[in-house]
Amino acid sequence: MQKNRSEGRGENNARRRPAPQKGQERRVPDKRREMKAELPDDSSRIEGRNAVREALRAGSTIDRLYVQEGLSDSSVSAIIKEAQNRNIQLRFVKKDRLDEMSETGAHQGVIAQISAYEYGTVEDMLAAAQEKGEAPFLILLDGIEDPHNLGAILRTANLAGAHGVIIPKDRAVGLTAVAAKTSAGAVSYTPVARVTNLTRTIRELKEKGIWFVCADMDGEVMYRQNLTGPIGLVIGNEGDGVSRLVREACDFVTKIPMQGDIDSLNASVAAGILAFEIVRQRKFS
Repeated sequence: MQKNRSEGRGENNARRRPAPQKGQERRVPDKRREMKAELPDDSSRIEGRNAVREALRAGSTIDRLYVQEGLSDSSVSAIIKEAQNRNIQLRFVKKDRLDEMSETGAHQGVIAQISAYEYGTVEDMLAAAQEKGEAPFLILLDGIEDPHNLGAILRTANLAGAHGVIIPKDRAVGLTAVAAKTSAGAVSYTPVARVTNLTRTIRELKEKGIWFVCADMDGEVMYRQNLTGPIGLVIGNEGDGVSRLVREACDFVTKIPMQGDIDSLNASVAAGILAFEIVRQRKFS
């Protein structure tokens, strides 16, 4: 996504609220509702120590493991160690948050968020391009957090003929049920690979002859750039855009020309515009 400027949250109003009039009740913030809004937008979860331990042993694809703060007994420690060995993202949270997440009421201090679909590999994507006799076309997402955006980008990737989508393991949404649903079936056809370090992956793929372009407001207009050949398109986080290290690893920076009054596009919209400019240059120029 082209980099956003942070939007203000309004003035900090320090004035005391007026006392409620007779017959009126002062509204108390619903802490449960506020907490619920912070939870992952996905219902694919495994709860309880035994269930999570067996899921780890079975090799289930786990996006994130939530563990209650302060637990240090042997069973929890074993689960944490196995999750670390598998590079699963760990989140240590308070018990009341786990209580809100729990659908069974018996989480025992451990909840695993599992992937709705299996992940592919970058090697699979390159092999698919070779089988089709096409130059590799990859889409890399640098910290996309909204599952609706991920799903929409997967849909675009499939229709644009991209050979796969690459996402980081940390600080990014995974293949949740919401992302899969939003993709309108594209998740079944377009592979998604998760990597530990997006910058390192870019450098490794550059050695295979792939060029990388990232979307940023400070780049050159996309119509003036050569987007043909083996290419990786990098779309940044919804709020912060492409991170500095990822941007520095890319070969060039591009932007979408805009004429309106606001300064950015939604991440999935930006990905769609740039992906189909790549299609136009590869197929119709």
